[in-house]
Amino acid sequence: MQFKKFAEYLEKLEKISSRLEITDVLSDLIQEMDVSETDRGIYLVLGQLGPDFANIEFGMAVKMVIRAIAMATDKSIEEITTDYKQKGDLGLLLEKTLFMNEKWVGHSLTEIYESLLTIAKDSGQGSQDRKVNELSKVFLEVSVLERKYIARMVVGRLRLGFSSKTIFDALSQMENGDKSLRKRLDSVFQIYPDPGHIAKVVKEKGFAGLSEIRVQVGVPVVPALCQRLNEYDEIVKKMKNLAVERKFDGTRVQIHFNRQTNEVKTFTRNLEENSWMFPELFDMGKWIKADQVILDCEAAGYDKETGKVLPFQVTMTRKRKHNIANTAEAVPIRFFLFDILCKDNVSLLDMPYSKRRKVLAETVSSNEVGVVDEYERVDSAKEVMSLHQKYLDEGFEGAVMKVWDGGYLPGRQGWNWVKIKEIEGVSGKLSDTLDLVVLGYYYGRGKRAGFGIGAFLVGIKKSDLWVSLAKIGTGLTDDEFRSLRKSLDTIELSEKPDNYLVEGSLIADVWVEPKFVVEVAADEITKSTIHAAGVALRFPRLVRFRQDKAADQSTTWREVKEIARISNP
Repeated sequence: MQFKKFAEYLEKLEKISSRLEITDVLSDLIQEMDVSETDRGIYLVLGQLGPDFANIEFGMAVKMVIRAIAMATDKSIEEITTDYKQKGDLGLLLEKTLFMNEKWVGHSLTEIYESLLTIAKDSGQGSQDRKVNELSKVFLEVSVLERKYIARMVVGRLRLGFSSKTIFDALSQMENGDKSLRKRLDSVFQIYPDPGHIAKVVKEKGFAGLSEIRVQVGVPVVPALCQRLNEYDEIVKKMKNLAVERKFDGTRVQIHFNRQTNEVKTFTRNLEENSWMFPELFDMGKWIKADQVILDCEAAGYDKETGKVLPFQVTMTRKRKHNIANTAEAVPIRFFLFDILCKDNVSLLDMPYSKRRKVLAETVSSNEVGVVDEYERVDSAKEVMSLHQKYLDEGFEGAVMKVWDGGYLPGRQGWNWVKIKEIEGVSGKLSDTLDLVVLGYYYGRGKRAGFGIGAFLVGIKKSDLWVSLAKIGTGLTDDEFRSLRKSLDTIELSEKPDNYLVEGSLIADVWVEPKFVVEVAADEITKSTIHAAGVALRFPRLVRFRQDKAADQSTTWREVKEIARISNP
């Protein structure tokens, strides 16, 4: 497919808001693409160069793209910058920008993808200048419409209003004329979260080919997440035969080990690779009795002298890439292993928890780095309550309950895993915190004006809409305000999205994409006529940033209703 034709599809998608129409257009696009380019086309229509876990970033800020535009025109960087500030969108800017010596070459989708991939992968000394030069060359060889969408892709602002879920709707539509096959695609995505690869397999082999996609070392499985219940009787009634584990205040890590390639990869709960954070795992071959494994665990800093687990904030100092060796020495990490998903190329997801636990114990030798977490099997509400309180007294976050004979269910589905999490030191009537998504922010006054942010709006997903729950301006240090503003700058939007239900005094000065998760405490959940959720948090305050979580792992509307019921009986 010519990239110009592909850009025409992008333009068509941009102009429609109906989910059904978008699905139809995507279905047509996938049908028209050749099998060999399907995966690349899917990545580009999502504004990416690969699946999320591949971490392929363009590495070009708006200023660098402006330099590339200036290089190919007779305008200065200052003139382009002024035009951009007026437009607020590089795509719209490029629709009105005249280029010198341009010559449309008629590149294919694959050729443009490979050019962008080359730009993205360029690194090291002088890479910024090379990236600018190469992007400028691409601009000169494509049409105005192609430039518009290439520029938006490069700075991460394509934003056509859909995700991989809509891609799967389109694949189902293409194969069956409806969305009936969507559930099957979602299930495959849970164990192999690569929409481009999945689409290519369907395009080439039909839905029968999906059976060939299996758990693979090196490709993260969507991690199992806990449902939330706070009544012990209800937990035992719903789960029946169960085991209880400690809830660590650490960071979730999925470890992939391949002895044959001498490779160790780790992934966060939102599928980002963070292998560089954990140099102590490079020698894990010494304590793993297998050639290949995928392990699920909680990583937490600990005191070598006392063995006591350190707070989450201390553990997350590892996120600073510079001087990681010294940081690793200052903050040693212990990996509390609680599950095994794959061993020697055999998936264990369908194996009962009790048997997976046995395999895990047999696979991990005694060592100081990777420790198999303890569990206790129980059958009464009284035992669950007793263990939960015991773990709190020990300084942990509480308890996690798991169905004894349950399989590993990726994502938040079923009731195989349930958590009771109470945070000591958080005052107020709510015993638990909420993981909420930042929707926008407000300019500050006084000292906060210097930060460019004085408060921010948080909310949750309710059906297909984002609704607000609280406006937060307390609980942050000056450095945290600065850090938050810097993070939100990368996901800033030019206007309020149609699926944000926010009105009146809550209208933000700046809107952002629903990507940044924060953990919030409050006194209670009350009825509200101001917030679109119909409820609001009373006296909300920030507990911590949760950059290890994705938006789809934030607190659900069902959980909010459950917490509200408990706190307001």
